[in-house]
Parts: sequence; C-alpha cells; structure tokens
Amino acid sequence: MSVIIYHNPACSTSRNALAAIREKGIEPQIIEYLKTPPSRDELKAVIAKSGEPVRHFLRERGTPYGELGLGDESLSDDALLDAMIAHPVLINRPIVVSDKGAVLCRPLEKVFEVLP
Repeated sequence: MSVIIYHNPACSTSRNALAAIREKGIEPQIIEYLKTPPSRDELKAVIAKSGEPVRHFLRERGTPYGELGLGDESLSDDALLDAMIAHPVLINRPIVVSDKGAVLCRPLEKVFEVLP
C-alpha cells in the first residue's frame, strides 16, 4: 500500500503519525509541505479524497488566518484553497493519504483509518 504523509517535523502530532505509520511496517512518502508545498490541484484532490470540507484542513493557530479574514464563513472553497497555496502554513497537518482515502490526523488515531 502506498502511503503519503504531508509532514511538518516541528509538529509533535505529525512526528507521532509518521511513527505510527512506520510501526505498521510502512515507509511512507514524506512531503515536508512547508518546504515543498502541494500544487493547488494536488491539495484539492487530497481534500476531495477525504470527503471533508476544505475548511477542515485550514489551520488557524500560528498562521495568518485572522489577518487574512479566513474566519469569514462566506468564503468559497476556491478562496480558501488560494490562501492555503499562498501560505502553506495554513495547511493543517499531518495529512495522510493512502489507497483507502485521506485524513487529517487530528486526533492522531485518525491515521489508522487509512492504514491496512
């Protein structure tokens, strides 16, 4: 099974998700999304695969969320995606993608939904 983790090594939840994947005997493709942000299409596809709304993947704490007015519930998914691409720190983490789907691993146990 192919597994991808959108990872931030400075985040303990992200490090713990990576460790949980490896404990299952899987070596995932690791994308440090702050260094190598996903394209807009890639991010949109990952979110679509999760079945969750775009806003679910938007990080508020420690980001320009407030400054950019992203709390406005009337903003479209396209506007939220544009903000996330312009400011990758707005992408919440870790996101794990496999053949079984995509999840934002908050809480950490969500990672097991997409692992064998």
